Amino acid sequence: MILDTARQTLLAPFDLETRSLERVFGALAGRRVDYADLYFQYARSEGWSLEEGIVKSGSFNIEQGVGVRAVSGEKTAFAYSDEISFDALEDAAKATRAIAAAGQVRRVKSNLPVKRKAVQLYSEVDPIASLDSREKVALLEKLEKKCRAIDPRVTQVMASLGGEYEVVLIAKADGSVAADVRPLVRLSVQVIAEAGGRRESGSGGGGGRTDYSHFTDAVLDQYARQAVSQALVNLEARPAPAGTMTVVLGPGWPGVLLHEAIGHGLEGDFNRKGSSAFSGRIGQRVASPGVTVVDDGTLPGRRGSLSVDDEGTPTSRTVLIEDGVLRTYMQDSLNARLMKMPLTGNARRESFAHLTLPRMTNTYMLAGSHDPAEIVKSVKKGLYATNFGGGQVDITNGKFVFSAAEAYLIENGKVTHPVKGATLIGNGPDALTRVKMIGTDLALDSGIGTCGKEGQSVPVGVGQPTLRIDGLTVGGTA
Repeated sequence: MILDTARQTLLAPFDLETRSLERVFGALAGRRVDYADLYFQYARSEGWSLEEGIVKSGSFNIEQGVGVRAVSGEKTAFAYSDEISFDALEDAAKATRAIAAAGQVRRVKSNLPVKRKAVQLYSEVDPIASLDSREKVALLEKLEKKCRAIDPRVTQVMASLGGEYEVVLIAKADGSVAADVRPLVRLSVQVIAEAGGRRESGSGGGGGRTDYSHFTDAVLDQYARQAVSQALVNLEARPAPAGTMTVVLGPGWPGVLLHEAIGHGLEGDFNRKGSSAFSGRIGQRVASPGVTVVDDGTLPGRRGSLSVDDEGTPTSRTVLIEDGVLRTYMQDSLNARLMKMPLTGNARRESFAHLTLPRMTNTYMLAGSHDPAEIVKSVKKGLYATNFGGGQVDITNGKFVFSAAEAYLIENGKVTHPVKGATLIGNGPDALTRVKMIGTDLALDSGIGTCGKEGQSVPVGVGQPTLRIDGLTVGGTA
């Protein structure tokens, strides 16, 4: 049914049947081309935002087009058009072949065929059509009222609602065709609370590959409580201490540190080029015993999940690190072929106008055997970080800096005062070896993650259980 939907949306209106595609691939064909594909995309998206009690802006966008790619050895030739027609396809194919033909190339044997089958992980529902405009406005207004009703110190509420309906079709030179229909929604809220001349903010939100029915009253209550609680905690926060100390990371969204500091270093392109701190280390111990990290694009309805990746390969549950030992990397077709490794279903692109790159889907650490309360109790003095804001990482050496949006002191095994201004500074590969205790409370984020790489943004998921990491550097304001 999904393939039928994609054909009716992307091929039939433009009289592009199988023979037309074969002719396009004929224009691409040549002894120097190892791989070629066509990526068709239709996307419809909207966004609504509320501020000062009023929905002040709304946007609606329709995007469609096709990308034409040919790969020769390590070199990729690419052209795209925002017009879907046989003439535009043929022009793009000729331009792509001309690029591919220039220079010397090294032939590499094609990937082995993927034996797993694609599984539909979400429905074909159109989120944008699931509510009318008045209901979308009312949803944002309801969320604002819930935030203000929690505490009178809340002085400002800003909320945004977004939905996307995307249809993709991938045709390959070998005659195979794959398709996906991808719904996506997200609701975010930020509050500002004031007391005693001090102002602090908090945020909440979530979503997934579904429609707006996801945002029930119970879900709105959860987002409102999270945002207001964080703001009120920060009103009471003291300056964070600085120094080397034990850090306990809470479950769920703190997995963004894992994503940035470790996940990017396990993507195939960085390792093929030798620029990752994990390059050439498969089979070696890179983390403490008990640390198992997976990338799983097959979780139903999750923000980072895909039935097939952007090369038409079914996504998979890929064990990257198993009990502390590095097992594999995340791959797209180009890097997997050059590294002589299997495809993992991690080829992703922002749109038809972008090249595919090996990217994460839902990346998380598996649960361990320790009760979370036991982990906190084991720390005499340290930091307990339950939420993170921004961060950055250097892939070549794994060094990272992350700011904690919500954090507390741990003193004599008890969580005491909230602190503000804490930053975690460390090295991803080194931090993995400093994991001393892993909780039983694995949780995934609520559906808010967006990952950037080489100018492209894609939705992702993160997660982890409560973790104790010894000897991290904490930058503070005290």
